[in-house]
Amino acid sequence: MAIDETASANAVETERPLKVRGLQAWYGESHVLHGVDLDVARGEVVTLLGRNGAGKTTILKSIMGVMAKRKGSVLVNGYETIGLPSRLIARIGIGYVPEERGIYASLTVDENLMLPPRLKAGGLSREQVLDLFPNIRERLTSQGTKLSGGEQQMLAIGRILRTGADLLLLDEPTEGLAPVIIEQIGRIITRLKQQGFTIVLVEQNFHFAATVADRHYVIEQGKVIDMISNTHVEANIPKLQAYLGV
Repeated sequence: MAIDETASANAVETERPLKVRGLQAWYGESHVLHGVDLDVARGEVVTLLGRNGAGKTTILKSIMGVMAKRKGSVLVNGYETIGLPSRLIARIGIGYVPEERGIYASLTVDENLMLPPRLKAGGLSREQVLDLFPNIRERLTSQGTKLSGGEQQMLAIGRILRTGADLLLLDEPTEGLAPVIIEQIGRIITRLKQQGFTIVLVEQNFHFAATVADRHYVIEQGKVIDMISNTHVEANIPKLQAYLGV
């Protein structure tokens, strides 16, 4: 089904590919998001910071339509997506890399990379992805789960870049990775930003977040409690440490 059959025919591209207003979400009867508001400009990198259980991952899942019960407004590239299933939301140009990465053990790296279909014009070719992630090029015939954590993360990001997504949701992209790999992931995120991609990433490591992001939303108990520009991070480190419990 074409996205135009379910989204407004008058929806237009905006300079804010993501606009969230009053977003609420539930796990069963448990109310976990309580009126989240977010704005992300085109070509911007924004992080969601907060302690474990604050609701950061739930925000990404709600934007992507993975949460079964959600209310509010989520505009993706100008289209209202509340009420749409995730398969249609993906066609608008959004890609989600969950924390567990979703690499298929029974497939090779190359098969994992080529698995998703191209959903929108502008997706990177196989060669473009391999140029961006040379580590993957060297492991194309390996089984997906034989890769290191960093290589799996690169493969997961490369896979969604093939779909045509220009708005990327990355959940804990540096979790459990060695410092040298974290630096590589940081360079990749910066390069994607330079190429015009818009990125929202969940992070607990605000020192890493400060190297790649333009702004930081602080999440606590399912709400946005603060927004800090990256230019003001240094002055707000004590406050961030208090927010994050570090």
